Amino acid sequence: MKDDQKLLKILGNRDVIALAFGAMIGWGWVVTTGLWITEAGSLGAILAFVIGGILVLFVGLTYAELASALPLAGGEHVYTFKAMGRVASFIATWAIIFGYVSVIAFEAVALPTVFEYLVPNFSQGYLYTIAGWDVTITWAGTGILGSIIIAWINYRGIKFTSAITFIFTLMILLSGILLITGSTFSGNTENMQPLFEHGMTGLLTVIMMTPFMFVGFDVIPQAAEEINLPHKRIGQLLLFAVALAVVWYIAIIFGVSRILNPAELGASELVTADAMAKAFGGSDLMGNILVLGGIGGILTSWLGFYVGGSRAIYALARAGMLPKSLGQLHPKYKTPHKAILLIAVLSTAAPLLGRPALVWFVDAGGLGLVVAWTMVAISFIILRKKAPDMKRPFKLPGGTILGWIAAVMALGVTTLYLPGMPSSLGGPEWIIIGSWIILGIVLYNVSMAKYGKAYADKHMKDEIDRIA
Repeated sequence: MKDDQKLLKILGNRDVIALAFGAMIGWGWVVTTGLWITEAGSLGAILAFVIGGILVLFVGLTYAELASALPLAGGEHVYTFKAMGRVASFIATWAIIFGYVSVIAFEAVALPTVFEYLVPNFSQGYLYTIAGWDVTITWAGTGILGSIIIAWINYRGIKFTSAITFIFTLMILLSGILLITGSTFSGNTENMQPLFEHGMTGLLTVIMMTPFMFVGFDVIPQAAEEINLPHKRIGQLLLFAVALAVVWYIAIIFGVSRILNPAELGASELVTADAMAKAFGGSDLMGNILVLGGIGGILTSWLGFYVGGSRAIYALARAGMLPKSLGQLHPKYKTPHKAILLIAVLSTAAPLLGRPALVWFVDAGGLGLVVAWTMVAISFIILRKKAPDMKRPFKLPGGTILGWIAAVMALGVTTLYLPGMPSSLGGPEWIIIGSWIILGIVLYNVSMAKYGKAYADKHMKDEIDRIA
């Protein structure tokens, strides 16, 4: 590969942890913690995140081995190609890109909700109503402007992006530690009643939200060619980031449920901010500090998934599975700038759908994520049989057993989204998913017609041989 078409290999330990943890801890912990608790109860929500966390840890283990063995941009794209071939590779990668773009769109919709909390009478200039919610010029405009700025930061390069991500990750940690400390001293267990709500339906409803909340660890393999660390270290950092996120979400749910009773949860627009304020004697300042941490979460998640999504598109384009222009690197910044611009086009209009779109993107994007995770776990199993001698710097014990556990769990969560299940997706989500599938079929077939299947297969084999 020409030097001018190489990604910059500059990410260290701190950068990788901040990128993955920051991507996993977005805005959801600020805006939807109350929903988790009211849907499943305080203990039910914690149990849902324990189950979701176990799923992600098992999936993360398979990723850790594969990412250290095949440290190439695109992650899933490479693993599934080596295991199952070109079509499976495209399906898995297109599914994970859908999950990433959904998160990016989610953050664009989430940003205006911060200003609603901080600025009195923020929402002005009525445009129209969607799903009973009024979309205004200031509300949609803030999300659109934020989306353009985040795209620009990613366009300017991975070094710039990782430095900003690290700063905002520290903001998240500070605000979360303050909330958990405050709830420890000011909260009580009586507020945690009811421990369980809506039975199994409530539990499953929250479990199916967890993939969307935990996604982000898989940004590490997407950026593998930009990580300047031993290959074994990539797997170790991936697992550490997952464990950190599991502890984080459980601690936040525990802290909020100790501070706010069910009535206060139901009346709150931003439960974590209101919990923070109450924990410190009704201090609006402390509530605003929590919101600043939430802004940090929005920005780190937004930045991280631009990195992940653009590198996945870049990898597909280099292989001729998408238009090759999307695989070009910027001559100065060494970023896949056209892939970044494509994501910006797909996600910048999201705020025009209004606040109801938050739930649509969480649920629809979650399906794309678990489909990709299932295929990676299956690839892990196949490659243990098909390529037993492949160098694996981070090798899991126990043969294929951990892969089977990950695959079964991921497939089980996938079924929760399907029609007939208590927590199945609704009409808007299926429209979003259907549109993405159609777009993928069109782009893949156009690319195959132009570049040929033989080109894609040869490119992928050459890339894998290069690092073998």
